[in-house]
Amino acid sequence: QVRLVESGGASVQVGGSLRLSCTTTENFFRFNYVGWHRQAPGKQREWVASMQSTGDTNYLDSVKGRFLVSRDNAGNTAFLQMNNLQPEDTAVYYCYSEGNWGQGTQVIVSA
Repeated sequence: QVRLVESGGASVQVGGSLRLSCTTTENFFRFNYVGWHRQAPGKQREWVASMQSTGDTNYLDSVKGRFLVSRDNAGNTAFLQMNNLQPEDTAVYYCYSEGNWGQGTQVIVSA
């Protein structure tokens, strides 16, 4: 089992940006898939974006062009850069990898 720790959530205004981080053991994300999910109040958790070990990325249609998944060279931190945030992006964001979930980090977007 691998521990994933998210950080970076905050309250921002519409159009703002945030960068979420997901940290784990060294090199882990160089060899494993990482996914970002979110759960809004009263809704089911949904997949948002992901990066394969190859570096290939995929995005939910509603965040394409606004969100970007990346990882650091050491492979122990994955990032979700979120730009032009909208109220519908308000949720708890989780990172996921190889059967492990982080604890989540809250993002609130207000007008």
